[in-house]
Amino acid sequence: MFLQSHYLKALEEASPDNIQWFYVGVFKDNVLVGIAVIQRVQLYLKDIFRQTNVSCIKTFFKDLVSKILKGNILVVGNLTHTGQHGVFFNTETVSQSEFFEVIFSALNDIKDRIKTDQNKKIRAIMLKDYFTDDLIHNSKEVFNDAKLHRVFVQPNMILSIKPEWIVFENYVNDLNKKYRDRYKRARKKRNSIKPIELNLEEIKAHSKELHKFYMNVSNNAKFNTFILPENHFYSLKSQLNEDFKVFGYYLKDKLVGFYTLILNNSALETYFLGYDEAHQYENQMYLNMLYDMLEFGIKHKFKTVVYARTAMEIKSSVGAEAKPMVVYLKHTNRFLNAILKQVFKLMNPSQDWEERHPFK
Repeated sequence: MFLQSHYLKALEEASPDNIQWFYVGVFKDNVLVGIAVIQRVQLYLKDIFRQTNVSCIKTFFKDLVSKILKGNILVVGNLTHTGQHGVFFNTETVSQSEFFEVIFSALNDIKDRIKTDQNKKIRAIMLKDYFTDDLIHNSKEVFNDAKLHRVFVQPNMILSIKPEWIVFENYVNDLNKKYRDRYKRARKKRNSIKPIELNLEEIKAHSKELHKFYMNVSNNAKFNTFILPENHFYSLKSQLNEDFKVFGYYLKDKLVGFYTLILNNSALETYFLGYDEAHQYENQMYLNMLYDMLEFGIKHKFKTVVYARTAMEIKSSVGAEAKPMVVYLKHTNRFLNAILKQVFKLMNPSQDWEERHPFK
């Protein structure tokens, strides 16, 4: 899904202002054997650090990050979605090492083009979001030659749907008493809020509200690399049709929140969500959204629900498991590249959270 033209077209139509898109085709004997999506991201402090009074970031740390990461970076992959959604190649016709050697050559060409056309220098390069058992890690020599660091980032939270969960009640019955009671309390606290799927015209009509609710959640993140534009969800719905779902949370006739889903073959990918903060705690909206996403996944026979990053503990409480992920990155300045790995660890601090075990 994430490498199909209609998805990429939707993102281009409603891309964050600080992201520019490039596409690389790898050819062998004039036959396309691989592709890569590359984003040029312009990082500014106002986008990276939101509500610094909440996250308590020291001035010297902001200055350090500013000097190292502020500016233009090239990302092999898609920053707007958790996971490896940027490369694909035919393993029968090209080796992994050959493929990445071509991609690195293309990155140099893109760097030169940006410098010539816009007089902007690329400060860092990143290959994002690989599981620890991904075959990419077999190309150590290629990455070492390119002076790329391998750095752990926050895990992807994934829930595997058991074959015996024919209906959602089967999942509820599999919960131990503590978490079954928690589920019942959450449903009770939701009160009269109802999730209703929005069609294309309804998404357009509510674009301002959806964006406002999205920003409520986005602004509470310690670090961010982009802000979605107001037409983002409308654009995805217009291009992906039934493969993109927007569910509004209604209290009587008033929209108070929403969540979105991308249907990616057997994986149900959770996307952005948002809510009116006045109802988040009182109605346990976030937890109820996690249950509703899973209920959709069970009803429509998906194999996994990809809950992505952040809020790992509450996601594990509904049954998601943390799948470790790494990125490869380097700074174009040799000295700064030597300390980039340590700084990136600070940007992605290991969070103290307790893994929950909700099943019997």
